[in-house]
Amino acid sequence: MAVVFRPARIDDLTRADEIVVASINELTERRGFGKMASAHPPNFQAFSLSDDTEGLWVADDGGEIVGFAWSWVCGELWFLAQLFVAPDRQSDGIGNQLISKTFAHAEMRGASIRALITFTFNNVSQGLYIRHGLFPRFPIYMVSVPRDRLASRLAAPRLRLESLTAQTARFDELALVDVSALGVSREKHHRYLLGDSTTSGFTIHAGRECVGYVYMSEGHIGPLAVRRPDLAGPAFAAALSFAAQSNSPNISAFVPGASEPALKAATDHGMRLTFPMLLMSNRQFGNWASYLPRNPGFM
Repeated sequence: MAVVFRPARIDDLTRADEIVVASINELTERRGFGKMASAHPPNFQAFSLSDDTEGLWVADDGGEIVGFAWSWVCGELWFLAQLFVAPDRQSDGIGNQLISKTFAHAEMRGASIRALITFTFNNVSQGLYIRHGLFPRFPIYMVSVPRDRLASRLAAPRLRLESLTAQTARFDELALVDVSALGVSREKHHRYLLGDSTTSGFTIHAGRECVGYVYMSEGHIGPLAVRRPDLAGPAFAAALSFAAQSNSPNISAFVPGASEPALKAATDHGMRLTFPMLLMSNRQFGNWASYLPRNPGFM
């Protein structure tokens, strides 16, 4: 029976996540990093499916899901959140078929910017994306530090955090920050994060001026965005100071290589680079010195 490529349904998402986890761990173990991925409720995938049903696809072989692709669109930005094939089916051409479905999604939505984040050491996928016009831009580093070690390196933050909720959020203000950092508004994703009970949001202030925002979840910082690159280091330091007050044993973040101030703040606070990712896109976009992504799927 031939593999069928069809739009994903809500009841596909748990199995799709299992394929993603298995594929990531097969790759990272093969490259000597050990297992890195673990299963999570596919909440953001479900949100994306509800928002845009054309963005999620599965490869179905007689009722068994053997591949999954997921992309989302904000304004002119199309982002490939995930594209994975079951480890034992990766030589069957399934990835090429799935990527064709995802690029058709970008065409349908009229997205002029196309981007994704992949593992730096995943050279096979990088070759596939380059053939489709997406080129490497800069690394994005996963950084982490034990919370007790972080606490000994903290100084008084220069910027102030204020609680951000769905009731208090000024989405026009958040949009201005997003446009400064990424070139597009991500209002729907702010609404998702503010409705997530495991995530806390904050606006970042210099005096009376709101200069950015940050979200934190279980010791992980991101996304974080600021209006100007020179604010990235102080904003990240303020987020680290707040995260150090949590009960999480480890504090982590994704920091772009394009943001020297944020990378310096990370190393000054004892954070270590755990593994490298890579941003790929069809053209330069945004100011990544001002933005720290949440993860490679949410960005």
